Amino acid sequence: MDLSGVYPALTTPYATDGTVSLGDLKYNIERYNSTGLVGYVALGSTGESILLSRNEMDGILATVKEAAGQGKRLIAGTGAESTAETIERTKRAAEVGYHFALVKTPHYYKPAYKPEVLIAHYRRVADASPIPVLLYSVPIFTGVTLEAPEVGVLAEHPNIVGIKESSGHVMRVAEMVAATPTDFQVLTGSAGTVLAGLTVGAKGAILALGSCLPEKCVALFELWRTGQTEKARELQNELLKASKVVMSEHAIAGIKFVMDQRGYRGGIPRSPLVPISEAYKQRIVQALAALEPVAARA
Repeated sequence: MDLSGVYPALTTPYATDGTVSLGDLKYNIERYNSTGLVGYVALGSTGESILLSRNEMDGILATVKEAAGQGKRLIAGTGAESTAETIERTKRAAEVGYHFALVKTPHYYKPAYKPEVLIAHYRRVADASPIPVLLYSVPIFTGVTLEAPEVGVLAEHPNIVGIKESSGHVMRVAEMVAATPTDFQVLTGSAGTVLAGLTVGAKGAILALGSCLPEKCVALFELWRTGQTEKARELQNELLKASKVVMSEHAIAGIKFVMDQRGYRGGIPRSPLVPISEAYKQRIVQALAALEPVAARA
């Protein structure tokens, strides 16, 4: 299946009592269905997946599947610290009807996670997975980086079909494209380097910013796809500025605040994450005013 296009890294909304609000999640998905987003990523980093219980995860998977528009590609974050738990989560996502499993690197025992250990882990997951596996390298959160040599080895597995590369380094994207077969699909996870990533061979993007500014993220991809290079460069620069402000402090809280301003249901993150300050809210509003006037509603 072709993974080209833009996917939002979905947020998890909470009710006033702190429980997951599946109704608000459904509302967001139904609004996203009218945009050019090609699919959805549930239970990723932006979805606060490590702060959720197993029952909450199951509810989110089912809700996104139920609310997603026809033809949307569904990707579930299923990575856990143990290989066995990762396999169990992946099988559960497959049962619900997801098309791909997004598997982050285990990270707690960092000194032990040499390339050969990670390769063995991913091969076991891919062997057992009923659905295709996407690798997920997000060193800003895990401190563990998948590099091109081990990605090239893993790309030889028939059930490992791509990677979400979230280091933000374009050179690493280019190296992975060069080290893997043409049918292996690299997706960038950095809103500030989408255009550069596409230029060096990435097929698309999974973006936190896609949850609050989906139309702009999709427009950037379409400008690149249709060869409108100068307009794409201008929009990329605008998205870079927005990303720096929205994501630079309390990233998830910033994304959720912008969602609230634009009529989505963002809310606040789950403790121990904290909401953004009133002063920081005003910085975001001012930064977004030129990019998206409707987002600047105070």
